[in-house]
Amino acid sequence: MDFGRLITAMATPFAPDGAVDWDTTGRLIDYLIEDQRTDSIVVSGTTGESPTLNDEEKVELFRFAVKHSAGRARIIAGTGSNHTAHSIHLTQAAEKAGVDGILLVVPYYNKPSQEGMYQHFKAIAESTSLPIMLYNVPTRTVASMDAATTVRLAQDVPNIVATKECHSLDHIAEIISGAPDSFRVYTGDDSVGLPAIAVGAYGVVSVASHVAGAQMKAMIEAYLEGRNVEAAAMHRRLLPLFNGLFAAPNPVLVKKALELQGLPVGGVRLPLVAADEKETAVLAELLKGL
Repeated sequence: MDFGRLITAMATPFAPDGAVDWDTTGRLIDYLIEDQRTDSIVVSGTTGESPTLNDEEKVELFRFAVKHSAGRARIIAGTGSNHTAHSIHLTQAAEKAGVDGILLVVPYYNKPSQEGMYQHFKAIAESTSLPIMLYNVPTRTVASMDAATTVRLAQDVPNIVATKECHSLDHIAEIISGAPDSFRVYTGDDSVGLPAIAVGAYGVVSVASHVAGAQMKAMIEAYLEGRNVEAAAMHRRLLPLFNGLFAAPNPVLVKKALELQGLPVGGVRLPLVAADEKETAVLAELLKGL
């Protein structure tokens, strides 16, 4: 399965009463594919506020995204948690919903050992025929998966085919050096997208691609075509936006950015709160460059 170079971790649109807004979800999927040039969409990831979505909402989101995208983009279901049996249950439900792949985050809060992480991911992967992308994000999970553990999983489990790394370039390079050639490494940090690709990463799992996807795709294509100076200039122009979108807890500001760009997707669920006036003003200035 080729997930492509640019993957968007999609925000979940909410109606004023807090329910999932299905009409807006459809418009957002269309916008990401047609205007922002995304290759794959992660549904019910952290940017999709997965901690506050229940299982019924998640599975319905998987079904809806598969049907609405109609093959125009691959749909990757976020089914990871810190409970292996529950992740297996949700992964199997996602497979029945017709998704193209699975995203599994490193277990949070219970801080498993490296062997625990290995057995957790192996058990989930063996419960499905779908391709698996691992997700290592130590700032959120506290526990971090060692590069050696990722490489071991890549070598031992056939359907673990990729990883999303929110870690250092050294860590990314170590995985790339040790994993099979077919294993694809993505950065989950927009701000190091181009540097990560320069050391061998395949692409970016992005938040900023909600509003700057077309520019990011052009940047990646420029680099791959050997126009490195042009690609670097694009990266520098986008860097303030990449960083600015995380001045408040994600996805608060990317949802506000979509609103400012003319595609309101509703608010966020508690314990997150909406952007304040100062955050909104700063964000509006950053978006002017687009």
